[in-house]
Amino acid sequence: MSCGEPHETDCSEILDHLYEFLDREMPDSDCVKFEHHFEECSPCLEKYGLEQAVKKLVKRCCGHDDVPGDLRDKVMGRIELIRSGQAVPEQDVAASPATPQES
Repeated sequence: MSCGEPHETDCSEILDHLYEFLDREMPDSDCVKFEHHFEECSPCLEKYGLEQAVKKLVKRCCGHDDVPGDLRDKVMGRIELIRSGQAVPEQDVAASPATPQES
């Protein structure tokens, strides 16, 4: 998507990193570039507004589920491994079925 107008930051770059902006997972300097882009580009602003609304809806409808702390830690650990370019160990990739504890 592009509005056809020249911008300091290209529409494709904005849309490629929209979720990082929504989740505030980028440096403040990049956030400023995005905010400036939205001020001058209505198609990107519209897409941002739509994604923001979906994110709020999901949070409202699904945000109350409790996630076990150890699961969250495992997921975050794997994300960090991937981000750092490290290989995820094979035993972590294969999903092993949970076995019920015997009483």
